[in-house]
Parts: sequence; C-alpha cells; structure tokens
Amino acid sequence: MAKRNDGEMVMEMVEKPEKEAKKAKVLEDLPGIGEVTAEKLRRAGYVDFEKIAAASPHELDEIAEIGVETAKKAISAARDALEMGYDTADVILERRKLVSRISTGSKELDALIGGGVETMAITEAFGKFSSGKSQVGFQVAVNVQKPAHEGGLGEDSHVLFIDTESTFRPERIVQLSEANGMDPAKVLKQIHVAKAINSDHQMILVDKADEMIRQFPIRLIVVDSMTSHFRSDYVGRGALGERQQKLNKHVHALQRLADQYNLAIYITNQVMDKPDIMFGDPTVPIGGHVLAHAATYRLYFRKGKEEKRIARLVDSPSMPEGECVFKVTPKGVAD
Repeated sequence: MAKRNDGEMVMEMVEKPEKEAKKAKVLEDLPGIGEVTAEKLRRAGYVDFEKIAAASPHELDEIAEIGVETAKKAISAARDALEMGYDTADVILERRKLVSRISTGSKELDALIGGGVETMAITEAFGKFSSGKSQVGFQVAVNVQKPAHEGGLGEDSHVLFIDTESTFRPERIVQLSEANGMDPAKVLKQIHVAKAINSDHQMILVDKADEMIRQFPIRLIVVDSMTSHFRSDYVGRGALGERQQKLNKHVHALQRLADQYNLAIYITNQVMDKPDIMFGDPTVPIGGHVLAHAATYRLYFRKGKEEKRIARLVDSPSMPEGECVFKVTPKGVAD
C-alpha cells in the first residue's frame, strides 16, 4: 500500500521479479532453443549470438522450425546478451582504426577509393566485358597475401573466391604471383575457389563462409560476378520482386561477414544499356537500388586504348567523385 498526497490509501501495482533474468551465454540459453534446435542452427552456420541477433524471425523459423514467435524471443534475447545499442562517435572512430586496405596494384586507383579495397566494406566494380573488373579481383586476391607495408594484410591471409561466370583462371594467379616475386604454389593454396551453379547455390556459399572463416584466416571475399546468376534465374518483370529480395538478403549477408570478421568484400557486376537514354552514357549496372545502396564503394570501369582502363568513383561515404586511369598488363594491374 502507498499513501497519496490527499491522504487516500492506494494499492501499488508494481510487480517485482523474483530474480533477475539470467543473461544467455550459449545458444541453448536462448528461450525456445534446446540442444536439438541449437545443433540445427549451428549446422546452418548460426554459431554465435551475432548471427542470431542479425537474423529475421522467419529465417530462424525456416531453419529450426521453432515458430515465428519463439524465434522473435530468441532474437531478442541474443540482442540483449550482446547489449546492442548506441555508441558515441569517438568509440566508432576507435573501431574504424581497425580498418585495413588492400592495394589494387595501381596507386591512382588506390587513391581514388581512399587507399585500396577496404575491410568492413563492400567494393563494387561494374562495367562492360573486358573492362578490368575480374583482373582487379585477381590482383587483390594476390596482393592481400603481401605484408602490410607492401599493400597486403599479411602473408597468412586467405581468400574466398566465388566464381559465377567460369572466369577464374589459376594460371593468371600464377602469372601475377611471379610478377610480384611471390611463391605461386603458396598463393594458390591460400585462395579457396567455389563455382556457383545458380543464384541459390551462390547464396549458400556465402552462408557457409562462416565455416571457412573459422578454419582459415580469411581476409578477402571476391564474388565474380554478383548478378550473373540472379539475372538468368529470374527473368521478366514478374520475377523482379523476388530477385531483388533475394539479392538484398545476399548482399547484406556479405556485409555482415565484413563487419563481423573485419574482412574486405570485392564484387563485380554486369551492366546493361538503357535505350531510353538519348544523351550521355546509357550503361547502367544490374541490381538496381538494392546494390546501389549496399555497396560502400562503387566503381565504373571503362576500356580505353590498348591496355588502359578508366575507373570512375560513382559512390563513396568519404571520398569525392573522380576518375583515374590504370593499366591491365600481363604482369597485372598498374598505373
């Protein structure tokens, strides 16, 4: 009972919990998650609270068959355990000091994107065939294995390379390694390649990347190309909504990996011509606004005379728009 100012006695309606809720430490501590369900989640790659917290209720329900409401409670508990909330800008600045960059081989191209292909970010290169997109992908897959002072992330750095267009050539990796004075056999062994047969397989390969990251020090993921299978699997306007929804989920899965493990993501993208554009360049990237918003750095590559390529920075959170010229030679990407 409590006494109001006018002397009237009122009943307090405050309920006090008998004990504070126990903070979850392992998957089995989450509400509705038992040993069998936890094992299902782990097999699907949901091995820690970060993955659970970032998942959607329908996503967890589909994997573990626990019901949407139970999934919501599990996600909420995982977020509470991680203490997800606001940070002050100075804390984020300190976190940004962990970001590293991989040299593309061209100082001009590196300068255009702030020093190289950045970790905790998605760098997208789009352009017509033979514009240099894949060649830059090959080059950063080699360069990441250099020491930091040479533009890499360490000699023990491994790479995941998802090939969707059958364009990966180990012979080119050997050529680039030898041109950089590196051991080709060692470089090849540290690049793990998977050929995606369709868009669903491509998404599975990214979902399974957690397993590879726990086995090897993966510092870079290359997807060449991002939209090829989505473009062929979903044809016509009627399939556009489903395509964009899946592409959105796919690219956000890549960003989560970049944030969680401080690794770099480099993706290539196809283009198409818009016939309704009467003036200017009619070339536009595939993927629409989904990819446009998801990519941290967006580069447009064009082929110039002979070995020259022109790169234009279309979008970046910190760098001004601009252009540079680089070359693709037998020895690799250069100024």
